Amino acid sequence: MNLTHKDYSESCPKAELLICFGFEGKKPSLPGGVALTKAALADFKGEARQVRFSDTTAGNVPRVALVGLGDAKSLDLEGLRRAAGVAVAQAETSGAASAVVYVDDSIAKLAGGPEAVGCAVAEGLVMGHYRYDLGKSKPEPFKLKRVNTLSKGSPFKQGVKRGTALGEANCFTRDLQNRAGNQLTPTALATDARGLARRSDRITCKVLDEAAMKKLGMGLLLGVSAGSREPAKLVHLVYKPKGKSKGKIALVGKGLTFDAGGISLKPSRGMEDMRYDMSGSAAVLGAFHALASIEVGYEVHGIVPSSENLADGLATKPGDVHVAMNGTTVEVVNTDAEGRLILADALTYTVTKVKPDTIIDLATLTGAVVMGLGHEISGMFASTDTLRDDLSAAGESCSERVWPMPLIPEFLENMKSGPADLRNITTPEMGGGSIAGAAFLSHFAGETEWAHLDIAGTAWNQKARDYVGGKGGTGVGTRLLIQYLCDRD
Repeated sequence: MNLTHKDYSESCPKAELLICFGFEGKKPSLPGGVALTKAALADFKGEARQVRFSDTTAGNVPRVALVGLGDAKSLDLEGLRRAAGVAVAQAETSGAASAVVYVDDSIAKLAGGPEAVGCAVAEGLVMGHYRYDLGKSKPEPFKLKRVNTLSKGSPFKQGVKRGTALGEANCFTRDLQNRAGNQLTPTALATDARGLARRSDRITCKVLDEAAMKKLGMGLLLGVSAGSREPAKLVHLVYKPKGKSKGKIALVGKGLTFDAGGISLKPSRGMEDMRYDMSGSAAVLGAFHALASIEVGYEVHGIVPSSENLADGLATKPGDVHVAMNGTTVEVVNTDAEGRLILADALTYTVTKVKPDTIIDLATLTGAVVMGLGHEISGMFASTDTLRDDLSAAGESCSERVWPMPLIPEFLENMKSGPADLRNITTPEMGGGSIAGAAFLSHFAGETEWAHLDIAGTAWNQKARDYVGGKGGTGVGTRLLIQYLCDRD
């Protein structure tokens, strides 16, 4: 779908379908020259997400879809995203090849103003039109080819531009997530990362192979990869701003392209979903997809440790001891607690080679966070109150909510109770699996300001929210990271 914007000048351009929004209890506003029957207007109640199709009696478009926004006093950006997602889905179902989405001033001035509204509408349209069909031999073509947003003023237009970039980045992230384990190997993921560098002259990419990682002493990452024939990769993306950088921020994403659990084998039921264990890396790559179009004032580094976690004769055994890049020895008590191992070496690499002001890592790390927070909120472990508050605010703004969780030193102390410097899990009586995972990672983040986002519950199988969710990857994290970077400016 090609999404563009036209400035409103009292008339509606030609299209097969016009989409207009309206509030509960109020007559919807139509662009100049378009008219509907009294019956159609009477049937439209404006309730949130209600859709009423009607033929026109005058104007350049033959049909109109009226989409409800609910109570005007309660309208927020998430409501606009959802309404836009509903609208584009209905437009696709209707068979229209072209559509105009009209947003009049009474709507554009609400919920943060025209730029924010334009962004939310564009996000909803782009993400709501997503469908994964890369695995199909004969994918069904989309019917809806062209959409124009229609509203007044340059701020709305700028919002549409930003929202389009964010929506496309989210869709890119979901495409990565949804690819099967044999389609998205660590090598393929590295190839996609290199492709991002070709989208902008301000983005560069280098990829470390296993020989380079061995030279750096990344024994934990290589230990996870030992049971797979697919070689591990470490991706390092860099975004440079146009002007003088305000500082360095590093985004680290777990890139387990398939996780069978290693020798500590997972149950077979649902194992096909372990293609999503690379969702943290997908979010980081998605953020760089957006950075090709959205400017931020910081030098941004994207670090992705990528491997598979399989079981063969060379695989790490429970009880084996490996040496991390920072020299820490780790007893691998459970080979299915592998994400923290590859992230540990990636964090050490980030701290020592990049030396950023702030690190944010994203990982589908623990099933425990799903038990605690469900599928709509990501767990957040932040080393400073400032980072905690900034990520919380960014999550609220883009509706990728995070919830503060505690970093408790007793959990790290418990993991010092084995034959090595650290165990990779706590002893059974400790509980708090997601807290334990974050505590382990904190040892490798050191004194750098750092936050760990456990997205195991939000990366896939969320409740459908019109523009995202339901079966398949959600792309969670990409828009959150960009919101944080822009807000920090």
